[in-house]
Amino acid sequence: MSTVLFVVRDAVAVITLDRPQKYNAFNRAMALALQEKLAACRTDASVRAILITGSGKAFSAGQDLDEVVDPNGPVITTILAEHYNPIVKMIRKLDKPVVAAVNGVAAGAGANIALCCDVVVAARSASFIQAFSKIGLIPDSGGTYFLPRLIGWQKASALMMLGDKVPAEEAASLGMVYKVLPDEGFSDAAFAIAKTLANLPTRALAFTKRALNQSFINNFEDQLHDEELLQEQAGRTADFKEGVQAFLEKRPPNYTGQ
Repeated sequence: MSTVLFVVRDAVAVITLDRPQKYNAFNRAMALALQEKLAACRTDASVRAILITGSGKAFSAGQDLDEVVDPNGPVITTILAEHYNPIVKMIRKLDKPVVAAVNGVAAGAGANIALCCDVVVAARSASFIQAFSKIGLIPDSGGTYFLPRLIGWQKASALMMLGDKVPAEEAASLGMVYKVLPDEGFSDAAFAIAKTLANLPTRALAFTKRALNQSFINNFEDQLHDEELLQEQAGRTADFKEGVQAFLEKRPPNYTGQ
């Protein structure tokens, strides 16, 4: 039985975590299936944006603990090294924008996979929980890296240690998510954002993503240098020429992602 649904519409690859009876908690099969779909998006030129969401009432409840206590299941180090770390690395290295459409609860690894995406939108009824301390673990899946950079060290520390549930509106006010959307029509509204990204100059967005990734480790001078190199590459794309021509001709641009 498939644990991840995949469809491409209007140059947007929609990836849906599909274990609704388990609130889309990750087991090995779902983690590897998500990796497979992300790899397919990387090599498919017809895909210019990716949307990740969940089926049913949850985005993802994080790790399926039934798998953890199973004597034949993977150990924690395997879960991180082979399941979650590859997912967050693939999302950050994809040269295409990735939108997380958080339709319900996003807990543990589920929350941190969402937070590592380029654009995060949440349904009004959604929530985020750093649930790790409740079971004697530390935040993983890049949580200790991304969350303090999104909301600041003090807030991140408190949320990780206390395991507070953060409603969508509060998550937006803290800077965890880009925007909160109404529950009604959420899927369509989230897809519209991904479709907008798919119609933009894809390579320029990829270069922007690379610059943001580098900003986590660069000093100011290095960042200016990287911007210079990436801007030079952007200036040689067909979409840059089209954007300038469309501006001069006072018409909407027709970007091809090249």
